[in-house]
Amino acid sequence: MEKKIIIAPVGDNMDALYIGIKEFPTERVILLSPENKFEEARKAQQELKKFSIPVQIIQIKGNIWEEMFQKISEIKSIEKDKDIIINTATGDRMSTCAATSAAFVNGLKAISVSDGMAMMLPVLKFSYYNLLTEKKMQILKLLGEPGCCSSLEELSKKTKMSLPLISYHINGNLKSEGLKDLGLVETTEEKGRIVVKLSILGKMLLKGYISS
Repeated sequence: MEKKIIIAPVGDNMDALYIGIKEFPTERVILLSPENKFEEARKAQQELKKFSIPVQIIQIKGNIWEEMFQKISEIKSIEKDKDIIINTATGDRMSTCAATSAAFVNGLKAISVSDGMAMMLPVLKFSYYNLLTEKKMQILKLLGEPGCCSSLEELSKKTKMSLPLISYHINGNLKSEGLKDLGLVETTEEKGRIVVKLSILGKMLLKGYISS
């Protein structure tokens, strides 16, 4: 069996790292560690030395979602010929969610751990880019610009699309998912107007942290 590269966020359940390694022959471990968890990462690194498993520690700074998406996307690009598994069970609540989402949108294998057993999560391979028309991408890029947009009306003017067409691309219909259904934008109502903003996932997509 080909040995795996295991990516794991450093958090509240580091015992799950060793359970995953027992289940999957491991070539190398990459730990994604927030600054306040660096000691736990170093401890795991020392423990795995006993089993001759090299460990790379990558520090996570700033926004956990953005950093997790960026680092996992970069690792996938560098290790493109390797079999990668993300152990989502090792982190805290936030980093576990971020690692699971990053695995999902990048089509990577992921595992969780329950009752001392590792279990493979479903691999959902699809490309957001194949689902996004040119007009939907135009809307996302506009929303990524500073100060855009205070309302659907403003978005309509900037894209030169009618309000019904903008609403269709945002909300979708029975036959086609909109940007909101895809989790790429969020809407709120302010003073009787609908305000559209990029979601975290939308921001990650524009920055290239989601695989095409």
